[in-house]
Amino acid sequence: MSTPILIDSLSFARDRQSRSGRIALAKLARVVEELAATDGELVWSLQGDIDTLSRPFLRLQIQTVLTLRCQRCLETMPFSLDVDSRITLFTSEARLESACEMDESLDAIVATEELNIEALIEDEVLLALPIAPRHENCGNAALERSRAERPNPFAVLASLKRQPE
Repeated sequence: MSTPILIDSLSFARDRQSRSGRIALAKLARVVEELAATDGELVWSLQGDIDTLSRPFLRLQIQTVLTLRCQRCLETMPFSLDVDSRITLFTSEARLESACEMDESLDAIVATEELNIEALIEDEVLLALPIAPRHENCGNAALERSRAERPNPFAVLASLKRQPE
């Protein structure tokens, strides 16, 4: 088991530090459960900064291609993941809750002296995954046939409405 990458999140952001690297997908235990194949790696970068309201934040960028299972045809499919998250840091849960009430779109966490970057990356990957991954067009002949054979229920209702009594 490797040593986690830990940072003091407030200092990291206030000092405008940055880090980057690569992580093997197989190393992300919670993500692995969602994948059809675990080969490959993801590329990440993390930058700290201060926003216009003088709040420290982390900008996390992640790129990779994941292999997911299509929920329609059950075949594997590639999924390009390109995450660019801005995570605002707060010193207390109360301040975080207050800020989130004022801005529901705010992505925020409570700052810690030992923030595990790999855990943060794993959280962001999980949030970016589709709930039910599926191909635009599965190319499965049996699936396409079953769709074509079913009449549109609204067309059936419309034809019944037009029939004379």
